[in-house]
Amino acid sequence: MTTLTPATPAAAAPRRTRRRPKPTLVMGLLLLLPILAATFAPGLIAPYSPTEFDYSAILKPPSASHLFGTDNFGRDVFSRVVYGTRIDMQIALLTTLFPFVFGSLLGAFTGFIGRWPDMLVGRIADLVVVFPFLVLVIAIVAVLGPGLTNMYIAVSAVGWVAYWRLVRGEVLAQKEAEYAQAARVLGFSPSRVLLRHILPNAVTPAIVYLMTDMSLGILLGASLGYLGLGAQPPTPEWGVMVADGKNFMVTAWWISGFPGLALTLAGVTFSLIGDGLADALRPRS
Repeated sequence: MTTLTPATPAAAAPRRTRRRPKPTLVMGLLLLLPILAATFAPGLIAPYSPTEFDYSAILKPPSASHLFGTDNFGRDVFSRVVYGTRIDMQIALLTTLFPFVFGSLLGAFTGFIGRWPDMLVGRIADLVVVFPFLVLVIAIVAVLGPGLTNMYIAVSAVGWVAYWRLVRGEVLAQKEAEYAQAARVLGFSPSRVLLRHILPNAVTPAIVYLMTDMSLGILLGASLGYLGLGAQPPTPEWGVMVADGKNFMVTAWWISGFPGLALTLAGVTFSLIGDGLADALRPRS
C-alpha cells in the first residue's frame, strides 16, 4: 500500500518575485518632476516675463531679486530658463515621436514581410546613414530655412532609421518564436500575429532607445539654436540663450552658464530614465 506525501517546497510552483525599482530609474523620475512642473506651469514658477526688456537691470549678477542674474537686455535669466523648458521639452518630444512611430511600424512590417520591401527600405536606410546625422540635418534645415518646424521635418527624415533597425531585428527574431508559430497554427491573420503578438514584444528596445534619443534631441535642438537654425530670438530656448551669452562669458557667465546647466540636467534625466528602463525591461534568465 502506497501513501501520498505532501509536496515539498522544492516541488511547489515557483513564486514570482517582484522587481524592485531601479535606482537609476527612480533618480531619473525624481529629476523629471521639476522639469514637468516648469513645462506645464512656467507662469507659477518664473517671477518675470521671459521676453520683457528692463534696461535698468542690464547684466545684473545672480541675486535675491534675480536668481540667475539678467542678460544684456535686462531679461531675467531664471524666467527665461523656466519658460525655455517648455520649448526644449517640445523639441525632445517632436524630434523623437514621429521617428519612433514611423520607424517602429516600418521595421515591424519589413521584418515580418521580408522579400523586396525589406530590401528596398534597407537600401534607403543605408543611403541615409552614409552621411553623418548632424551634417545631414543641418543641410536639410539650411535648404528649408531656419525654424523649429523645419528642424522637426529634418530630424524626422533622418531619425527613423535607428528605430527601424531596432524593431526590424527584434521582429526577425520574434517571428520564429514558438508563440508566433502557435498563433499562425491557430489561424490568426498575419496582421493580428504581427500587431497583437510580435510587435508588443519587439518594440521594447525602441522604447528604451526613445528615452535616450530624447536627451539627444534636446542637445540637437540646442545645437541648431546656437547655430541660428533652430528656435529664433527672442524665443527663450536654451541653445539660443547659450548663443546670446557667448560674448559675455568673462563678464556675465550666468547668461550662458545656467541654460547650459539646464541642458545638462535634462540630458542626464532622460539618460537615467533610459538606463533604468533598460534594466527594468531586461528579461531575467
